[in-house]
Amino acid sequence: MPTDDLHIEIAYATPEQQVILELMVPADSSPREVVLQSNIETYFPEIDKNLCDIGIFGKAIRGEHKLENGDRIEIYRPLLADPKEVRKRRAAEGMRMKKGGGKEDAKVDSKKAEPAK
Repeated sequence: MPTDDLHIEIAYATPEQQVILELMVPADSSPREVVLQSNIETYFPEIDKNLCDIGIFGKAIRGEHKLENGDRIEIYRPLLADPKEVRKRRAAEGMRMKKGGGKEDAKVDSKKAEPAK
């Protein structure tokens, strides 16, 4: 007898701990409904299940997203710093990002290479 339930995972992680819960939910459940019925707050009481940002496999989703069997709903932590503000601050300090994420001084070497003869 076929079932209309979906196998869904709920994932949340901090730098110290990661939890993935497995749930069986009705096929017509919204992602937010699944988060609300999960017991993720047992492990992470700081999560506001009504307002937290969520996504599926690393992509942010809207509330009307249709779930598929095997989806992993991820609960995202708030950003510690706004990336735009961090870039503005680095630019103001004369810093730029190197390939690979490291910092380097943005000062340009005043020595010019001589043209090849």
